[in-house]
Amino acid sequence: MIELTLRVALLATAVNLPLAVVVSWFMTRKKFHGAFVVDILISLPLALPPAAIGFFLLLLLGRQGPLGMLADSFFGVDIVFTWVAAAFASAVVSFPLVARATMVAMSAIDERFEMSARSLGASPLRVFFTITIPLSYRGILAGLAIGFIRALAEFGATITVAGNIPGRTQTLSLAIYTSVQMRDDSTALLLAGISVSLAVITLFVHNKLLGRAKRPVW
Repeated sequence: MIELTLRVALLATAVNLPLAVVVSWFMTRKKFHGAFVVDILISLPLALPPAAIGFFLLLLLGRQGPLGMLADSFFGVDIVFTWVAAAFASAVVSFPLVARATMVAMSAIDERFEMSARSLGASPLRVFFTITIPLSYRGILAGLAIGFIRALAEFGATITVAGNIPGRTQTLSLAIYTSVQMRDDSTALLLAGISVSLAVITLFVHNKLLGRAKRPVW
């Protein structure tokens, strides 16, 4: 169960990393029509009920959905009610936290560094990997840490799109819910303690990274 929860959270974080970096770069470095709409879409999962997110994912990942049909056609597998579906749900719910932290980190970079590199002949891709990412990586890692915490705790979207199947999709949050429903207080307390421990460890790492990111560079 703990291994499954960590696997789901890690996959969700891995999915969010490249998407958050690319979206944040466009939002902080490009001026384009519709930026306001994109900004709203980035934050939308924070405003929607998790069950609604799970329902939309069910439509997307189900056999009649676009991604579900592709998975069934090419691999002969169903995505819904699997741990991969749980990871998708966790990724969607935690994405705004990762993206916002990454946007803040990239916004804090003095663009003169990037402009100087471009003036010396560096390509946009080289500037991105040698200037932008190195100067914002602590903020990006801090965003990944807080997104990982959110993925660990995800419940509503996960139970909607992945179910609560012991040994297959039952994460720590779902196991706590099941224990409470069965009035098994001792198990629920144990699982809640494990959940708190994982959260505290990850928050400690997040705060360390955030503290270092705020230090001035001389």
